[in-house]
Amino acid sequence: MLPRSEMIRRLRAILPAEAVLTETEERRPYECDGLTAYRRVPWLVALPETEAQLKAILRLCRDGGVPLVVRGAGTGLSGGALPLERGLLVSLARFDRILALDPANRTARVQPGVRNLAISEAARPYGLYYAPDPSSQIACTIGGNVAENAGGIHCLKYGLTVHNVIALRCLTVDGESLTLGGAGLDGPGYDLLALLHGSEGLLAVVTEVTVRLLPRPAATRTLLAAFAAVGEAAEAVAAVIEAGLIPAALEMMDRPAIVAVEDYLRVGYPREAAALVICELDGPAAQVAAEAETARAVFERHGAFQVQVARDEAERARFWQGRKSAFPAIGRITPDYYCMDGTIPRHRVAEVLAEIARLADRHGLRVANVFHAGDGNLHPLIMYDAAAGELERVERLGREILELCVRVGGTITGEHGVGVEKLDAMCHQFGGGELRLFHAVKRAFDPEGLLNPGKAVPALARCAELGGMHVHHGRLPHPQLERY
Repeated sequence: MLPRSEMIRRLRAILPAEAVLTETEERRPYECDGLTAYRRVPWLVALPETEAQLKAILRLCRDGGVPLVVRGAGTGLSGGALPLERGLLVSLARFDRILALDPANRTARVQPGVRNLAISEAARPYGLYYAPDPSSQIACTIGGNVAENAGGIHCLKYGLTVHNVIALRCLTVDGESLTLGGAGLDGPGYDLLALLHGSEGLLAVVTEVTVRLLPRPAATRTLLAAFAAVGEAAEAVAAVIEAGLIPAALEMMDRPAIVAVEDYLRVGYPREAAALVICELDGPAAQVAAEAETARAVFERHGAFQVQVARDEAERARFWQGRKSAFPAIGRITPDYYCMDGTIPRHRVAEVLAEIARLADRHGLRVANVFHAGDGNLHPLIMYDAAAGELERVERLGREILELCVRVGGTITGEHGVGVEKLDAMCHQFGGGELRLFHAVKRAFDPEGLLNPGKAVPALARCAELGGMHVHHGRLPHPQLERY
């Protein structure tokens, strides 16, 4: 591996001097992503702004044996952008241009540093928008969305990032350009376009993304239903789907989340509710009106003591502002919080939430729940105080929540990815044969293991050592990262 001084010299031959960050305080803003429990100041930071510069950096790292982590906006919640103590962090923040917007074909071609929301803002004059909308859409970038296969509140009807991207341009670790996908509905060969989604930066570096744009719906109706019991709300969510409705969004919040949001924003949520369900329907006006009446009847039949239908766009925005502000609302009432991510079958929601509450009581911790109820993607927010030494208990509770998700037929992640947070949980979810296949795919793209090493797929030896999941007690998130 190249010495640091030589790496700096060669990077400055590729980039302007100000685009190579070497001083500790310059590098510190890159020490973590949204999973702030684990931090590490990167060895060096590079800020390229052209594909030619990025190719040269990749070839330099390959020839010099220098591992690298590629970073977007840093809004990820699983430590996927955690830097290396002996490795390069490459920020794509300067790849921030919308390259082409084609209203006739309803596509946009953008660089990876373009913000998710900026795509819809650019498409708005043409009556179009980009459907996936993570809660962090005002800040998160489309490149990061591809890396994590991000979803959002409207993924129930419109799918995840993978369902809304038709082409990628990317670079291998050798600096070779690849174009995956295209304008057609299908193409010959393996579906590498899908493989790159959710690959967490382990396989290639995305430099352009072509997304599918959708026409803005003719009508939208948003309902807010309040329930006196979490079980009633969970049953109502399942009943909406059973009634043949496919809402654009079907979200749920429990009382701790409701109260935190009301204290923060005063959006008008009923504080006495044990659970709220937000249901949004869109499409042709007559269809939406009929479906809204069906949804209202379903909610009332399952015990809703209050059902509000947004009277106008301002009230609809207020309903959603509360849901999308749940994370900062929780952040106001606790020194730290740990945002979990797991997915379960819809019909197990009430059972799983009750078990999460029992586990939290056992560990002496508070948990608020906000989640995509329509597809069973849970986001328990575990409140704690790192300064009081509570992280170890939080990690134990998080481990047990993920084990619970797997036990009821779900998975350890729905949209946040594995990163470093869930490496050991991967050992619980998958067997040796599956993990060996994941490693084989990684080697096919990156034989030397230089791209985001130690993330997403655990070392086989680690899984053999554990025989299951393991808590890392707030130190380095995973032993397989030690050599970096």
